[in-house]
Amino acid sequence: MTSPNAPTLPPQQQDHEKAQAAAAAVRWVRDGMVLGLGTGTTAAHFIRQLGEKVRAGLKVQGLATSLASEALAKEVGIPLLEPRRGLTFDLAIDGADELDPQLRLIKGGGGALLREKTLETASRYLLVIADSSKLVPQLGRFPLPLEVVPFSLPWVLDAVEKLGGAPVPRMRKDDPTASYYSDQKNLLVDCHFQTIADPEGLAVRLKTIPGIVEHGLFLGLAQAAIIIQDGQAQVLRPGEAARPAAEFSELP
Repeated sequence: MTSPNAPTLPPQQQDHEKAQAAAAAVRWVRDGMVLGLGTGTTAAHFIRQLGEKVRAGLKVQGLATSLASEALAKEVGIPLLEPRRGLTFDLAIDGADELDPQLRLIKGGGGALLREKTLETASRYLLVIADSSKLVPQLGRFPLPLEVVPFSLPWVLDAVEKLGGAPVPRMRKDDPTASYYSDQKNLLVDCHFQTIADPEGLAVRLKTIPGIVEHGLFLGLAQAAIIIQDGQAQVLRPGEAARPAAEFSELP
């Protein structure tokens, strides 16, 4: 999905930009890295391109943030790890539904926010890859996802409504009468804040609501992002001007 306050891209251009951002990120993967593999259409481009490198001899291992990404990684031949104590990642690569100039993110449009935040918190470096529609001046137009314990849903909806979030339980695209469940069998709720003036404050308030397993605000996690602007891959770092990705031979 595309943020409503971002420029609308033709689907073909958007997909091309996603592949372009993924290609820029693959250049920075090195032999021996342990990788966190993200979820969503942009991350899928990265996984496929990484698989090509693996089949050509690149030695890496990874752990996926969703069952869908795990299946794709297996299909393209990326060796996968199991969760274990002490496991950290050299690099996590993932998309975002929105990101602002400080690299604060909204994630979870694909329903994998809990696993994504778990792996990306355990990573030494989080690199976001995104098409040009995802960069916004302020977060919030894209609905903020929550992962919610089913029993707690009514009270979570009440509490988020009081915060101005206009919460809507997510339904399956293939069956609009059926609830959408995460890989952990929790429900997803999409919150329509429109603007989030204080992401850090909202994150704290959401954490106090019983039944919310995780929220889709990813704050202080991303070290850099690759964004396609005017057809070129650009590197963004928090609060800094964009620089061409081609200037960097290693992670910025």
